[in-house]
Amino acid sequence: MKVKLGRPGADGLGDMLRVLAEWQDDSAPVQLHPGDVGWFWRFGAQRTAEATRTWSRAGQVLAIGLLDGAELLRLAFAPQALRDEELARQVAEDVSAPERGVLPRGRVYVEAPTEALVQDLLSEDGWESGEPWTLLRRDLGAPVPDPGVRVEVVGPEQADEWAAVLRASFDGSTFTGERWHAMAAGAPYADARCLAVRDERGEAVAAVIVWSAGEGRIGLIEPMGVHRAHRGHGYGRAITLAAARALQESGSSSVVVYTPSSNVGAVATYRSADLEQLSERRDVYRNA
Repeated sequence: MKVKLGRPGADGLGDMLRVLAEWQDDSAPVQLHPGDVGWFWRFGAQRTAEATRTWSRAGQVLAIGLLDGAELLRLAFAPQALRDEELARQVAEDVSAPERGVLPRGRVYVEAPTEALVQDLLSEDGWESGEPWTLLRRDLGAPVPDPGVRVEVVGPEQADEWAAVLRASFDGSTFTGERWHAMAAGAPYADARCLAVRDERGEAVAAVIVWSAGEGRIGLIEPMGVHRAHRGHGYGRAITLAAARALQESGSSSVVVYTPSSNVGAVATYRSADLEQLSERRDVYRNA
């Protein structure tokens, strides 16, 4: 049967997310996670649907893509389909042909598991390696230390405050309380939790979202930030430990996070919370 490119539509996102969650296994490569889709949902359900693509054969979804911005496609594959040649060739053809409605003309990027055959095919076709990202992971089978700070679960009443901490953590961030509410209304957020760390004066100083894919599956941190006025006090380590504990309580088997390798401060923070640094991953890109 031929591999078909599709769009799930807003009413099909729930089914797509359930499939994506099933692929989050510790024995499989770390790849696009339901939490990545959940974080994108801050722009609303319709934009999330417009940004998703699926590749199916005989009615079975074998690959899922998220257009994280117009020029970057992030891919996940069914574990048994990572080296499926027919699938890989179809995905490679679709992302390379602007008229198929996946990626536009010009300089574009594809993120896929290093083990996926599509990476090899795109490289053979002249796509180049991009900047490295560092993947970090912590097994949640053992106890996670208490973070030693005041941690609270954030609800709708604290959305504006939480959003302000996030904006103060990332240069150029435009996150708002309104976008928090849009994200929290999305299907992936049913298994997620927003956390905040408060200092001794009660001021929110760090923020994180943890995304579960279900019991016994990989959990994701996306995003995590410390207010720029409160750095250097261990709040990054503390909120990372709090995130790991929250995912452990939800039944996640491990917690993963990835960050640009050039962000040495973030890598050091995650490692201080006993996340193990794994292999680097690189996008591939096509020049304009």
